[in-house]
Amino acid sequence: MKNSGVTSPLVSTTDLAVSLSGAEPPVLLDVRWRLGGPPGREDYARGHLPGAVFLDLDADLAAPPGPGGRHPLPAPDDLQRVLRAAGVRDGAPVVVYDADNGSVAARVWWLLRWAGHDGVRVLDGGYAAWQVEGRPVTTDVPSPAPGNVTVRPGHMPVVDADGAAELARTGVLLDARAPERYRGEVEPIDPKAGHVPGARNAPFAAHTGENGRWRTPVELAEHFAKAGVPVKAEANGRPDAKHGSVDGSDGEGADVDDVTVEDVGGKDVGGERVGVYCGSGVTATSVVLALEVAGITGAEAPATLYAGSWSNWSADPDRPVATGAEPA
Repeated sequence: MKNSGVTSPLVSTTDLAVSLSGAEPPVLLDVRWRLGGPPGREDYARGHLPGAVFLDLDADLAAPPGPGGRHPLPAPDDLQRVLRAAGVRDGAPVVVYDADNGSVAARVWWLLRWAGHDGVRVLDGGYAAWQVEGRPVTTDVPSPAPGNVTVRPGHMPVVDADGAAELARTGVLLDARAPERYRGEVEPIDPKAGHVPGARNAPFAAHTGENGRWRTPVELAEHFAKAGVPVKAEANGRPDAKHGSVDGSDGEGADVDDVTVEDVGGKDVGGERVGVYCGSGVTATSVVLALEVAGITGAEAPATLYAGSWSNWSADPDRPVATGAEPA
């Protein structure tokens, strides 16, 4: 099965530079953010990609914290207002970047897909990759023409705590946090330490290599196979074809052979559902993205997000908590 119809959710710095010089450049969104600060807006003020609009994770891309978690999904009307102010238009391409590893940019990628806007890519390597290559940056703040995007929520699967518990029992539920948080050895911010019983640890930090760029589809598939995720009999990803172009066609590395289950050492998917959570529903979206880059899931059947994540689960005193390196 050839992969010519599959487009990666990642875009390279080279392809982005080409598209930015074209007649219809993509909308650029800068979403740099760090848990505990300092605010990403300070980084944006010091320099950003030309034309990029800054969006704040806490103020623009999440509802106020509460019982639903630290970063609940924004109300559709609020998200539509934010995206239109940033210049996002129906049918027009969008590229999102964060500081480096895509774990925050993936939140916007996921939100746009959830809202029914498919033409969105995450910049591989983020601002760090762009800067290290000596590409242009600026401190000028753009004033984009208002967009007309319509947010139609529901295009990405979401579950609540009960749904996450069911996934852990009947499918595969991945915990994207660092191993020490998964094991319950440390918990810097949420009420209880540990993980959802039955969840398997698949840290989001494993998505990128030492050079800060995303790993190849084969490497990502191997990572997920080790975490217990079933792999399709024919993976959609290919060894070097991790990038798509901004306009949705195949990007760099599009001429290599398909990866099969023998290449990645996985097993047949067997119809099992895959779900993901993290601390507050942000970095888990990068696992949804990574599963797609790996070819384990696809745009037609993405992994499910437990949006409230550990901040929601751990706030409920009646929810059981597991500790240690094993899922149970």
